[in-house]
Amino acid sequence: MTATAIPDQPRIPDQARSAVSPRPAPRPVATTPTRSATAASWTALGALILRDLVVLRKDLKVFVVRTLVQPFLLCFVFLYVFPKIGQGIGASSVPGAESAFATVLVPGVVGLSIMFQGIQGVAMTLAQEFGFTREIEDRVQAPCPIWLVAISKVISGGVQGLISAAIVLPIASVVHAAGVEAHINLHWLLILTIVPLSCLAMTSLGLLLGTSFEPRNLGLMFGFIVLPITFLGGTYYQWTRLAPVKLGGWHWLQTVVLINPLIYVNDGMRAAFTNTTHMHLYVIYPALLAFSAVFLTLGLRNFRRKVLA
Repeated sequence: MTATAIPDQPRIPDQARSAVSPRPAPRPVATTPTRSATAASWTALGALILRDLVVLRKDLKVFVVRTLVQPFLLCFVFLYVFPKIGQGIGASSVPGAESAFATVLVPGVVGLSIMFQGIQGVAMTLAQEFGFTREIEDRVQAPCPIWLVAISKVISGGVQGLISAAIVLPIASVVHAAGVEAHINLHWLLILTIVPLSCLAMTSLGLLLGTSFEPRNLGLMFGFIVLPITFLGGTYYQWTRLAPVKLGGWHWLQTVVLINPLIYVNDGMRAAFTNTTHMHLYVIYPALLAFSAVFLTLGLRNFRRKVLA
């Protein structure tokens, strides 16, 4: 047998061999999550809120117009037109009565704008996302619990409420006829506590309404829920001034309107922005906290039920 000659392998010079780097060792594959479920949930919550705020910034002009139309018209009619035509509200024959009414109305208009932002920014949006857009199906796929998706709506709606209050107050304060002036006195401690708490209560109400009514029943919601809340919510009067409305010895209207969350919001605005009479603060704070808790609990339950359905 003849041996097969094996060709010589090319020799690598020593200098080139020293320049060749060794192959790096493979990195171990992680078998545990790189972050906790809680951290992932908070990241997703921040992304959902940021998305809503980016949309708000893109539609800022529409938001400002939507926010200002109703408060401007209320102040224009009640504080400018009526005094001009001699039909001022607030017993105009008494000196300073129209200014006293303006002092009551302006904080009420701020509270009303906060309520409508809670309804438009949360309830109307949820009705659309659960309805024809079906956008909620994409949102609930975020790596977080379902209830956090609803919380993101409440927080972004609350931010819109804060912005609306900051826009409406100065505008409503200057829309009035000559001789009619709203006496505004800012109490910053109350502003920094009551205003955010009011926004939370109203956006929680928006969450409850948005998950309780189908899109085709929104007209029913405005007619039977929003309208009574608006007119019996103390926008045009203080709760303390309802005492003369009674049946026998029972102040029935003062008692009935206590189930209306807007009455506490508006009296809270008067406490924060004026020195006029208002409901006691030790009633306003617990009431707003209680309404927020109840509305948020029921809204989260309805939200989860609608998503899973």
